[in-house]
Amino acid sequence: MNRTRHDVLLHGVDFSSAPSRRKPIVIAHGRLAAQQPDIVTLEGFTRLETLASFGLWLNTPGPWVGAFDLPFGLPRELVDTLRWPGHRDDQAPLPWERLILHLRSQSRTQLRAIFRDFCAARPAGAKFAHRACDRPAGSSPSMKWVNPPVAWMLHAAAPLLLDADVTLPGLHAGDPQRVALEAYPGHAARAVLGRRSYKSDDRARQTTERESARDLLLATLESGRHPLGVRLQCTGEQRQQMRLDPQGDALDAALCLMQAAWACLRRHEGYGLPDVIDPVEGWIVSVLPQP
Repeated sequence: MNRTRHDVLLHGVDFSSAPSRRKPIVIAHGRLAAQQPDIVTLEGFTRLETLASFGLWLNTPGPWVGAFDLPFGLPRELVDTLRWPGHRDDQAPLPWERLILHLRSQSRTQLRAIFRDFCAARPAGAKFAHRACDRPAGSSPSMKWVNPPVAWMLHAAAPLLLDADVTLPGLHAGDPQRVALEAYPGHAARAVLGRRSYKSDDRARQTTERESARDLLLATLESGRHPLGVRLQCTGEQRQQMRLDPQGDALDAALCLMQAAWACLRRHEGYGLPDVIDPVEGWIVSVLPQP
């Protein structure tokens, strides 16, 4: 049965690799408006305090499209160098699935040692390998284990995405009614704020200047005058909740929600992703490839 865009529930997921009551996984939920498809109506937030509850949530029946703030893959250069499943000479099928199963079999201690050895053999200024999408997105390399520890986000979440058998376009053909896309709210935020900071986990850096930046970012999202081209519709209470959250978790979830909406509007064109995606790297939605 064909479904209209407003029938599809949208999710924006601000992920934490070690969720807790203090730092939960925050999910923004919304829909595209029936009569005005450039408007995303924010319906509310869900907070999950354990990875187990996140795994259960992933099995929520569709149709839904979610944009997740975490890397879905590893740099091609790293995978090829380590000869991990999916390396360039590996002709076996399902490279992403086999790579994630291999990643799951490693502890964080083992991965940290492997990544450190990889970096130690490389010249200063080029220690980390990057995915093709990292530089146009301005995102951290997905093998980075500190500041921010995005490698642990991949290690924690990707196996749960695989277990839930959601569809990851270009990587894994799962349930077509539940579609997961990699997102990066920092890319959307920088299009509005440049390098101006809008959040901090450090209480001493939770300043009025950052609150002002969140206010500007929210106003711009509500106006639609930003590269994603969709407008956020939220209640005054929801707006205050995002503006007054100094860690930016709710606002980041809303930014991911906007990226999910951008992709949903392009779902018949591959969700706006490049025609060819490296099957071990993946791609960040709404980021355009560099020529």
